[in-house]
Amino acid sequence: MAAAKAAVLGQQNAEVPGAQREARPLLTGSEIVCRALEDEGVDTVFGYPGGAVIPLYDALPRAGFHHVLVRFEQWAALAAEGYARATGKPGVCLVTSGPGATNLVTGLADAMLDSIPIVAITGQVIQPLIGRDAFQEVDITGITLPVTKHNYMVNRIEDLAPTFKEAFHIATTGRPGPVLIDIPKTLFLQKHVYSYPETVFRRGYQPTSVPNMRQVRLAAEAIAKARKPLIMAGHGIMLSGATELFREFVEKTGIPVVHTLLGLGTFPESHPLGLGLMGMHGHKQVNDALDECDLLLNIGARFDDRATGQVSGFAPNAFVVHVDIDPAEIGKNVRTDVPVVGDAREVLKLLISEVQGGRHDDWMAWIDSRRNRVLDEALEERPEWPEPYSIIKAIAKATGGEAIVTTDVGQHQMWAAQHFGYDFPNRWITSGGLGTMGFGLPSAIGAKIGRPDLEVWAVIGDGGFQMSCNELATAVQENLDINIAVINNGYLGMVRQWQDLFHAKNYSEVKIGAPSFEKLAEAYGIAGMTVRCDAEIEPAIERARTIRGPVLIDFVIEPEANVWPIVPPGAANSGMLHQQRYEG
Repeated sequence: MAAAKAAVLGQQNAEVPGAQREARPLLTGSEIVCRALEDEGVDTVFGYPGGAVIPLYDALPRAGFHHVLVRFEQWAALAAEGYARATGKPGVCLVTSGPGATNLVTGLADAMLDSIPIVAITGQVIQPLIGRDAFQEVDITGITLPVTKHNYMVNRIEDLAPTFKEAFHIATTGRPGPVLIDIPKTLFLQKHVYSYPETVFRRGYQPTSVPNMRQVRLAAEAIAKARKPLIMAGHGIMLSGATELFREFVEKTGIPVVHTLLGLGTFPESHPLGLGLMGMHGHKQVNDALDECDLLLNIGARFDDRATGQVSGFAPNAFVVHVDIDPAEIGKNVRTDVPVVGDAREVLKLLISEVQGGRHDDWMAWIDSRRNRVLDEALEERPEWPEPYSIIKAIAKATGGEAIVTTDVGQHQMWAAQHFGYDFPNRWITSGGLGTMGFGLPSAIGAKIGRPDLEVWAVIGDGGFQMSCNELATAVQENLDINIAVINNGYLGMVRQWQDLFHAKNYSEVKIGAPSFEKLAEAYGIAGMTVRCDAEIEPAIERARTIRGPVLIDFVIEPEANVWPIVPPGAANSGMLHQQRYEG
C-alpha cells in the first residue's frame, strides 16, 4: 500500500518519557486529530462521513471547530479552497476511504495548480486489511502523488500529531499547495499521549523566501533602463500577503500593471496604472502593451499558456525578470533574463529600496491609444436580453466592488474577469489552472463561512451549476447569505463558442437542458427569481441583497453571445479576434 511519496514519520519522533507520559491522559487517535486541528487554529472542516472515519466523527461533537456537511466529497475540497482563498488560511477537508478519497482528487488537483494551501484527511481501512483489496480500500497516497505537494500514510499512533504539524507547515510555506494525510481506522481507536511539536524541520524541504540580493539589484538595474516597462501581476503576490507593498512599488516606479486571471485583485483595476486582464480573453490594450514592452517584470505568475498565447510570440521585445518562490517555474515556459527566487513579499521589500521613482507618461498614452473603443461601444445594453456585461457591472455597482465573487469555468467566468473591476485582494475566487466546472457554488460556501463579514456572489453558468447544485442544500443547512447568479444560455457556452469560431458552427453535444432554476431554488427552500431582460437586472440584484439566506437569480441571456476578445488556439496574443457578433 505504500507509495513512493507517502511519508511515514520514523523513529526520530521520540516517545514521551514514562513519568511525563503517566502524568498526561491518553487520547484516542480521533481525539489527537481533533486536538491537532485545534492547535493549528482550524475553525472549520468540510467533510462527509463514512465507514473508515466513523471513529473520528464520533469525536467531532467535542471538538473546538465547526464541521460543514457537504453533499459530495469533491465539493468538500473546493469549499476548503474557497475558504482558503478568502481568508488566507489553510482549508481543511475530511472524507472516508475508497470512493470518498478518490472523489477528492479533482479538488486536490485544482488546489495544486492554483497553489492553494489545503490539508485533506482521508480514512483508510484497518491496518490488517491494507493491501488485501478490502471493502473501500484504495491506495490514495499513490493516486494523489501527482496532485499533492506532499502526502502521508500514518502507520503509528505516536506519529499522528507530528504528521499534522508537518502537513500544515508544508501546505502553507514556500509555494503553497495541498497535503493529504491518510489514516487507517485502527489508529483512530488506539490511544496515546498527546504532544504537539512546536517546530518542524525537514532537511529536504527548505524553501527560499529571501532572494539573492545580487539578483534583486540586477532587476532594479533593468527597471531603471526600461522605457516601456510592464509588470505582470500574478497570484503569488496575493498568496504572500504583499498587495500593499506591491501598490507601494507600483506607485513609486510608475510602471503599469497587467493581471493574470488569478492575479486580479493584487492591484486596483480602477487605479490609473491598472490596465486589466491579459491573455486569451484579455483587454486589447493589455495584449498590445505586452507585444510592445521592453521590460516585463513577472511577479508571482507561472507564464501559463492562457496568459502567454503562443510562447514564441509572447512579449517579443521584452527583457524578462521573473520573481517566483518556486525555482522550477523560472525559465520553464518563457526565457528569463533575470531570475529572482523568493517570496514576493520579501522581494518587494528589498526591491522598493533599490528602485528610483519614475513616470512613463508617453508609454501610458500609447497604451491608452490601443484601447478597442469600437468594442467598448459595442458592449451596450440590448434590452431584449439580460446583457452579460450589464449583469456583471450591475453586481459590481450594487456591492461597491467589495463583494467576493466566485465563478465556475466558461464564458461567465471570462465576463466576470473582464468587467467586474477588482480593486480588493482575495475577492476574486475562480478555478484557474485546472478549470474545474462545479467550482462556483462550493467555493462560495467556503468563502462565506471564512468571511461572513463580506457579501458573496457566485456567478455560475447553467452547465457548471448543474454539476454542483446539490450544494444548495449545504448553503441552506448552514443558513448562508450567498447570492447565486446563474448565467443561463442553454449551452455549454465556451465549448459552443469554440465550435462557432473554429469548427464551422458544428454544435456537437453542447445544447444542455435544465430544470426551472427558480423552481429548483424553491424546492430547496430558498428564494428564486428569473430575469429575461435588461430592465429586470438591477431590481433583481437589489431584491436578492435584501433577502436573508441563499438567493438564486436565473439570468436567461442570449444563447449565442460570445466572449470578446479572444486569442485563437495556437496564436500569439497579438492575433486576438475583436469582432463583436450576435446571432440567432
